[in-house]
Amino acid sequence: MSFVKGLQCRECKREYPKDPVHVCEFCFGPLEVNYDYEGIQKVLTRKKIESRPPNMWRYKELLPIDEDPIVGLYVGWTPLIKVKNLAKALGMNNLYIKNDAVNHPTLSFKDRVVCVAVSKAREFGYDTVGCASTGNLANSVAAHAAEAGMKSYIFIPADLERGKVLGTLIYGTNLVGVHGNYDEVNRLCSEIGAKYHWAFVNINIRPYYGDGSKSFGYEIVEQLGWRTPDNVVVPVAGSSLITKIHKSFKEFKDLGLIEKADCKIFAAQATGCAPVTTAIKNRTDVIRPVKPNTIAKSIAIGNPADGYYGVKTVSETGGWGEDVTDDEIIDGMKLLAQTEGVFTETAGGVTVAVTRKLIQQGRIKPDELTVISITGNGLKTREAIEKSVGEAGIIEPTLAAFEAFFSNLKNH
Repeated sequence: MSFVKGLQCRECKREYPKDPVHVCEFCFGPLEVNYDYEGIQKVLTRKKIESRPPNMWRYKELLPIDEDPIVGLYVGWTPLIKVKNLAKALGMNNLYIKNDAVNHPTLSFKDRVVCVAVSKAREFGYDTVGCASTGNLANSVAAHAAEAGMKSYIFIPADLERGKVLGTLIYGTNLVGVHGNYDEVNRLCSEIGAKYHWAFVNINIRPYYGDGSKSFGYEIVEQLGWRTPDNVVVPVAGSSLITKIHKSFKEFKDLGLIEKADCKIFAAQATGCAPVTTAIKNRTDVIRPVKPNTIAKSIAIGNPADGYYGVKTVSETGGWGEDVTDDEIIDGMKLLAQTEGVFTETAGGVTVAVTRKLIQQGRIKPDELTVISITGNGLKTREAIEKSVGEAGIIEPTLAAFEAFFSNLKNH
């Protein structure tokens, strides 16, 4: 049973039917899914959720598809890990990571949004899906399209990391590199989508696609024993994830599944592409587009579609926004790996490094329950750290050679 009533403009509240549209034709505000929350409250309980398989569809009443999902039956329910070594390094007592770096099947949180978008595209009768991507989305759209037996066309900046290119091509998709940054790629996709009958997951299917991110927040709450954390640090690209985490907490409270939703939400960006955190620090909701220049390519969106709402989320929850340099991003990746054995991509290096900065600023207190969002796997961005981790020591296959090597290590 579906509880999706239709779409609604986030600004003027004008209602629309369940169609593949994403912009209000009257005020040009973004459309979002409108749910029958009264109906959901009558049927959805903690006990019912806990009885279901460990995947994101355990929250199916709050996800925007009308039929059973056609892909993504094993997506979600990723580990929420209490990290003691990292906590000690940062001076924290109650620190967790939500680790979507092990999400099925393409090792990023994008699997959550894409399995919703592909299932919805099939409901609308599409046989082809597409996207503009900085990498993780490309991997996920290609994989889920293959699983669904659908054709896919994926557009990326031509200078994307090689690991993400290979991680897309393996699925047999039509991959197109474009000379330009993500914003230029996205603009081209909007033009293509207007001409061809394709489901672009982050354009005409965007309202449905975005709600898949809510499962990230639902899982945090359930895995913490049905409570929100005091703080959550979120990497920001287009600002969809940060707004949907906030929405997930509010929905659980409004439905009576949790008593309160008092969580400060912090935005994390790279200094080389920080339009949202810059606006937050300048105490304005005006987003000034920038040209990305950072190793954190997966969150390098200079003109974020939901940037205004990202700023609003931070303001409403009492959080803050910070950005970190490329060197700090690498340090964050290495710190997480060397304390907890978790290899995150550059976006995870951003959230770890920003968390450290927020702690140093006193914005996050040592005893507060804090969750760091890890949204992608480090194997996708190996280029970022290749020059900073050194090389293997090479020796002859003799004990004497090892002892000489070992002695040299001890002396250094």
